[in-house]
Amino acid sequence: MTASETAPGTAIAQLSRPHDATESVRRNLVACWTAVVNAGGAVVPMGCPLPPVTEAALRPAVERITRELSPDHSRLLVATVDGVLAGWLLLRREAHPLAAHCGVLNHVQTHVRFRGRGVGATMTRHAQGVARDEMGLERLQLAVRSGLGLEEFYRKAGWTEVGRWPGALRVAPGDDRDDILMSLAL
Repeated sequence: MTASETAPGTAIAQLSRPHDATESVRRNLVACWTAVVNAGGAVVPMGCPLPPVTEAALRPAVERITRELSPDHSRLLVATVDGVLAGWLLLRREAHPLAAHCGVLNHVQTHVRFRGRGVGATMTRHAQGVARDEMGLERLQLAVRSGLGLEEFYRKAGWTEVGRWPGALRVAPGDDRDDILMSLAL
């Protein structure tokens, strides 16, 4: 695990092997994810019920993510502010050989207590450097849910909308949202 200061008060640690994700780290990831989902965040994993969710419901997803960490294929970036988990994201290389030059950002989230402080922007900027300089990736992609302002957040950071699946996400009865696909050349 390596850490570097990237913005005032925010440190980013990179976890690239399963043993980097200690029980304490995994517990903090689950607590953050639970708070984000229950506050309306868009990061509901496969196999998890729709909100409200419990930590027990999210624990298997965190265990799977941390078990699959690998320097070449999957890295977890964890942001802390004064030693407290403020956010995290998963950076992974596309598995298919035709797309192995591309990476994907998944589960980008800032704990609700730290929103508006630039934690998300700091993490995504740091992820770009890791993807390009350490993993040798040439492009990143991600998908965001419409209706939360996320596409504008990423546009301001240089990402381009490359596609949209209208109404692909049903948040609640009568509340369908677009799944917006975005890309960033590194």
